[in-house]
Amino acid sequence: MADRLPLERDLLRRYDVTGPRYTSYPTAAQFTEAFDAERYRQQVAWSNEDPMPRPLSLYVHVPFCRTVCFYCACNKVITANYRRAEQYLERLIDELDLQAALFDDDRPVEQLHLGGGTPTYFTDDDLARLITAINDRFPLAAPADREFSIEVDPRTVDRARIARLAELGFNRLSLGVQDFDADVQKAINRIQGVQDTADVVAEARAQGFHSVNLDLMYGLPLQTPERLSRTLDAVLDIRPDRIALYNYAHMPEMFRIQRQIRDGSLPAAEEKLTLLIEAMQRLAGAGYRYIGMDHFALPGDELAQAAEDGTLHRNFQGYATRPDLDLIGLGASSIGQIGDAYSQNRRDPESHAAAVSAGELPVWRGVELSADDRLRRDVIQSVMCQGMIDFEAVGERHGIVFNQYFGDALEALTPLVDDGLVTIGERSLQVTDRGQFFLRNVAMPFDAYLAEASNARRFSRVI
Repeated sequence: MADRLPLERDLLRRYDVTGPRYTSYPTAAQFTEAFDAERYRQQVAWSNEDPMPRPLSLYVHVPFCRTVCFYCACNKVITANYRRAEQYLERLIDELDLQAALFDDDRPVEQLHLGGGTPTYFTDDDLARLITAINDRFPLAAPADREFSIEVDPRTVDRARIARLAELGFNRLSLGVQDFDADVQKAINRIQGVQDTADVVAEARAQGFHSVNLDLMYGLPLQTPERLSRTLDAVLDIRPDRIALYNYAHMPEMFRIQRQIRDGSLPAAEEKLTLLIEAMQRLAGAGYRYIGMDHFALPGDELAQAAEDGTLHRNFQGYATRPDLDLIGLGASSIGQIGDAYSQNRRDPESHAAAVSAGELPVWRGVELSADDRLRRDVIQSVMCQGMIDFEAVGERHGIVFNQYFGDALEALTPLVDDGLVTIGERSLQVTDRGQFFLRNVAMPFDAYLAEASNARRFSRVI
């Protein structure tokens, strides 16, 4: 995309509504406790019976942090008592036993992602123990075929720890930054130096990591265009392979810790738009390709290549590059996807531990997709990842006449057509360059569940 993005303030204002991020469809708002461990086992059994069973991806949730960041909406446990992490690791290994027993041996693990919380809360020895436990219970793909990633708080690692992560097989790294400005950092209770972050990235490159991502955030307390510009100066000097630029969603009624942030310290709506526009223009001007939603990548990165060749997809970690994997969620609150079903583990470590200690899968809730769900998921993924819908191809895959089945949705998109965000022809829908920033708005008319009033409060604002 060009070094100037077609961002228009009036359109950003007009389409700043609440809506899902579509890391799944149906979204977690539709998960129910009627989907239990027995139904999960059935889904795994069916997936094993596939003539060409899918390889596996593992997501491991590590909820622990030593300090709390006031903006955080993640499922986390703030503690300095490392014994809690040791006990949690024991239960993770027990859960690995339960999960591994369900899957056939011809399904190698191609992807592993450790998220949190702070996965590097674990010591090097305990991280090694976790990786060994996975290796002992699941066949791993050849090293050249693996994508093993970990989220890192730069305040918890040094060069030696990055080298150790490389020895354990990790080849992708994601670092939280949010903002480097001292006043903003104090307001969000996350003090982090530029040089410490740069040193971690430099060591990751020296150790041969394939890709390094930095997370940034706009709309934080005390953030101004000038302050965010200085943060971007530092980030662009580091030049990570990927950048995620997230919208800070201030929802203190849902996330108690956000009550530590004064409403009056947040940028006003117009200033928040300025933060977004100027940050995205800076990244585009520095050579980063806009992937969609919050994500940017350098042209040579695998994420940018996937966007180019049409293999990009979305899962619970955001945009990803390998669409044909079954995902096993491990740990408290983690979400998995096996075949045409989603499942989520019990949310807190205590209830997760109780289930696993009793020899039970800690499945809390989930959803099995209907034929209509599978169709709409296909359409929404096409919007979010390819920026288009091929009506005939979707119709052939699902046995429908697209324009008839989705007549209401296409009609609802009329304002977006009038605003030049999409074009709709007889055979396809195409998101325009200016429409790339409104993918959620384009996808929402195809969502059969949004009309439920109870969903309105669940989602963040699009802008």
